[in-house]
Amino acid sequence: MSATGTAEKKSTTKSDAVLNMHCYVAGKKVDSNNIFEVKSPYDKRVVGTVALANATHTQQAIDAALSNTKKLTRYERYAILEKARNLLVERKEEFANCISAESGLAIREAIYETGRAHDVLMFAAIESLKDDGQIFSCDISPSGKARKIFTLREPLSLAVCITPFNHPLNQVAHKIAPAIAVGTPVILKPSEKTPLTAIKLVELLYEAGLPHHMLSVLLGPTNEIAEPLVKDPKVDIVSFTGSVAVGKRIAATAGYKKVILELGGNDPIIIMEDADLDTAVYLAAEGSYRNSGQRCTAVKRILVHEKIKDAFIEKFVEKSKTYICGNPSDPKTVVGTVIDEASAIYLESVVKKAVEQGAKVLLGGKRNGALLEPTVIVDVPRNADMVVHESFGPLAPILTFKDIDDAIALSNSTAYGLSSGIVTNNMQYALRFVKELKVGTVNINEVPGYRIESSPFGGIKDSGLGIKEGVIEAMKCFTFVKTFSMPW
Repeated sequence: MSATGTAEKKSTTKSDAVLNMHCYVAGKKVDSNNIFEVKSPYDKRVVGTVALANATHTQQAIDAALSNTKKLTRYERYAILEKARNLLVERKEEFANCISAESGLAIREAIYETGRAHDVLMFAAIESLKDDGQIFSCDISPSGKARKIFTLREPLSLAVCITPFNHPLNQVAHKIAPAIAVGTPVILKPSEKTPLTAIKLVELLYEAGLPHHMLSVLLGPTNEIAEPLVKDPKVDIVSFTGSVAVGKRIAATAGYKKVILELGGNDPIIIMEDADLDTAVYLAAEGSYRNSGQRCTAVKRILVHEKIKDAFIEKFVEKSKTYICGNPSDPKTVVGTVIDEASAIYLESVVKKAVEQGAKVLLGGKRNGALLEPTVIVDVPRNADMVVHESFGPLAPILTFKDIDDAIALSNSTAYGLSSGIVTNNMQYALRFVKELKVGTVNINEVPGYRIESSPFGGIKDSGLGIKEGVIEAMKCFTFVKTFSMPW
C-alpha cells in the first residue's frame, strides 16, 4: 500500500500478540499498576505494554548500582558480551519484528539494525580484552629521573544513558555495550515511543550473565525518572542522544559530571560537477530515505552543482520512485512510517511552507496517517525551514551552488555540524571539503552516515560537544585515567 492508498491498514506480522513488559531495577521487575501502552505508528494497534517506574524505583536503581563493589574481570566482561551477541543472532527475527512494530520502520530496516547491534556487541567484546594503559619514561629531559609513569583506565561508578526512538536497538547497544566492556554500571532510560526493544535487550543481557546490579531500565514521568537521574551527584556521566533542546537542558542541569551529547544533524550530500551521476543519485536516495529519513546522519540537504542540476534531478526522481512506502511489515516496503502521525503532519507542513516560498514538489509529499511518501523538492530557498532546521523524515530538498566556495559556505550555514557526504573524483575538492567543512565527519563518495560501529562518531556546534562516540571512544568516556609512577 502506498502512503496515499485507500486499502485498510492491516498488520502482516507473524504475531499480533501484545508484549507485556516491565521496567527493571537491578534485574527485578518493577511491580506497578501504572501501565503504559505502546502503539504501532502504522495501524495504531497496541503492540506492547510497560509497567512504569516511579521516583522510588529511581533511587533503588542508583543504590543497587553503587552497592556492589566487586569488579568483573576482562574475560568475564568479554564472555557476557559475546554470549549476548550470540543470543541476538539467534533471535534476530524476534528483535526485528519488535523494532518494526513499535517504531513503524520497514522490516528490512529493522533486520539491518539487528546486524548493526550485533557489531556493537562484537566490537565491545573484542575491546574489553585489550590493555588500555600507557608507559612514559621519565629520564627524557635534563630534570628527569629514572622512573616510569604508567596509566590505566578505571570504570566510572555509575552511568545514566538516555536513548531516542530512532534505532531502538542500536542506539541502546551503543550506550550499554561500551559501559559493560569497561565495567561501568548503567541506568538506562529509553524513549517512551520505543521502549520494548530496549527492555528486550536488557533482558537478553541478564540472560547472558550480566550481574543485575550493573543494569537497570526505567521508564516513567520525567520528573520522577529522567530529571532525578540527570541531577543526582552520585551519577558520574550522562550519555544522551536526542534533540538539541533536551540536550542543552541536560547540559544546563546535570551539574558537576561528564555529559556526552549526540544531538541533531542537518547533513548535506554535496555533488560536484565531476561526480558520477549514478553514484550521486544512489547515495542521495539512500541517505534521504533509509530509516524513513529518521537518522541524525540522514541526508537533509542535497547540494548539487548548477551545471549538472537538470541531469541529476531527472535521474533522482526516477530513483526515488523505487522507494516503496507502505506497510512496515511487508518485505517489499522500503520506507515505513515516521515515528507518529504528529511528526508526519509536521513534515507535511514543512513541505507546504517551502512551496509557499517558491519550492516545487516533483514527487511524493502525500501523507496517510504516519506514512509520508518520499518527497523530492526543488528550487528550495536557502532560508526555508526544511534546510535551516533538521527535518526528521523522508524529505529530499535539492539546492544548487555555483562553485566549491559556494558549496562550503552553504554547507556550513546551519547551526549543525554532524556529518557530510561528498561526491567527487577530484582530490583537490575532497581535501578542501575535509579541511573546511565544520562537521565531525566528511565521507568522500559515501553517505554522511557511513561508519563502522567501533569508529569515532560525533559532531560539533548544535550537533554535540565534539566528544566522540562509537565503541572505542565511548569506552573511554565511561572510564577515568589513573596515573601512577615507580622507580625504574
